[in-house]
This record gives sequence, C-alpha cells and structure tokens, in this order.
Amino acid sequence: MTQATDQAFYDRADAHIDLANQQIEQREDLGKVSASMTFAASRFNAWMSARTFKSGPEMAAARDELVKYFCEQYRMMLEDNLDEHIEHFDRYMLGKEG
Repeated sequence: MTQATDQAFYDRADAHIDLANQQIEQREDLGKVSASMTFAASRFNAWMSARTFKSGPEMAAARDELVKYFCEQYRMMLEDNLDEHIEHFDRYMLGKEG
C-alpha cells in the first residue's frame, strides 16, 4: 500500500478476515461470504461518508467524487494483495516455503 499504515490498521483488517474465515468454517459459501464482506464495507463507507455532510443534496453533489475515491482505494488494495498472492502463491496456497 502506498499510504503509511500502523499495526492497528492490519489488526482491524485481520479481525474482519477472521470473521469471514469463521463463516466459511461454518460451511458458508465462499462467494457469499465475500459478497457480504464487500457489501458491509460499502455500507460502512456510505455511512461514514454521510457523517461528513449536512444534507442529502450536499452529499448527492459529492456522490461521483466519493465513488471515484472508494473505487480507486479498493482497486489499489486489491492489486497489491493480488500481486502479493501471485508472488507467494506456493507458500500461501500450497503451504510450501521457498
């Protein structure tokens, strides 16, 4: 990631991943867990964004900018994580050190 992050950032992310892993262990479909996690992130970000505005029309005026920002952030994080999993595929997916 290009932004400086502290350990608490990763700890919070890991807590969400741990919950998703628990749901998968309870025989929930992997795709459904992923969809729920994505929905939760988008819902939280919409709520968090709404807190910074005084009215619906004010928020509506910033809608496109908000969508662009969150899509760019998601894309950057997804690309970083995909690259990491490609680089370390054998270790992450096959349990091989190397």
